[in-house]
Amino acid sequence: MARASNLMTDHPHLRLGTRQSPLAVIQAEETRRRLCDAHGWGLDQVELVKVRASGDKIQDRPLADIGGKALWTRELDLWLAEGKIDAAVHSMKDVETLRPESLTIAAILPRADVRDVLIGASSVREIPRDAVVGTSAPRRAAQMLYHRPDCRIVTFRGNVATRLAKLAAGEADVTLLAAAGLQRLDQAGTGTPLDSKDWIPAPAQGAIGIECNTNDAKTRELIGAINHQQSFAAVMAERALLEALGGTCHSPIAALSFIDGDMIDLTASLFSADGAERVDGSVRCKASALDEIRAFGRDLLARATPGIAALFQGG
Repeated sequence: MARASNLMTDHPHLRLGTRQSPLAVIQAEETRRRLCDAHGWGLDQVELVKVRASGDKIQDRPLADIGGKALWTRELDLWLAEGKIDAAVHSMKDVETLRPESLTIAAILPRADVRDVLIGASSVREIPRDAVVGTSAPRRAAQMLYHRPDCRIVTFRGNVATRLAKLAAGEADVTLLAAAGLQRLDQAGTGTPLDSKDWIPAPAQGAIGIECNTNDAKTRELIGAINHQQSFAAVMAERALLEALGGTCHSPIAALSFIDGDMIDLTASLFSADGAERVDGSVRCKASALDEIRAFGRDLLARATPGIAALFQGG
């Protein structure tokens, strides 16, 4: 579908779609600043168009039970198709692995801190025995139960402020949040960051992506000017791993990658839902060798126990 002109009078103009949560808006504002700096525009030449995503409307059930990651992208995808926006800003951790061919991830911003932050205790070891852990992420739940099988998991949905309020109200003893989100919300001093080598984060955590219509060459070019190539390569590699695994919102997957020149070191762990079973692996290859990364993912799944494999579509 052809997109309406992105010119206002004689000046470049882009309409960026974003969820209306505070963190999503901050991420869109960062994208706007980078675009304006790259193209010499004034801030008023990039409009932020806010939408209330389905995932923000439903707060009382785990995301995996009500439609998965599509609930974060559905409205923005529709607005792109209808030409109401020129591009959409996403937390890449929340974007489905398989996207329509009509859409293209045109840029990834410089990736922020990938770590998880533990709030309510100084370390995983120091969490009180039989503590209640608030999280709706299968990966965080499984990792916690792997390290601390005595703990009990309760569902925690909502934005950062909502989850911190639930913790303060005593609905859980500890919770886990992404360091990148806390930093973007100027709450970097909240909680204790966990070593990413011991507590591997989610694939694409800390990365902001900008997506547009595939056939919109002009917008792809404008957005491409702010692409951070190393971050793009790392995120695409981690998404290729997800693709090979057939991972869903029910799949506890942890992945950590490092870019070294044109090479990538990728480590991944898969868990059973109760954390009792775990399989690990790593690969070093060209960052662009996505087929090799997919093969690594298939090998990882082939070595998984039945309790792990059952949580993956490829299993």
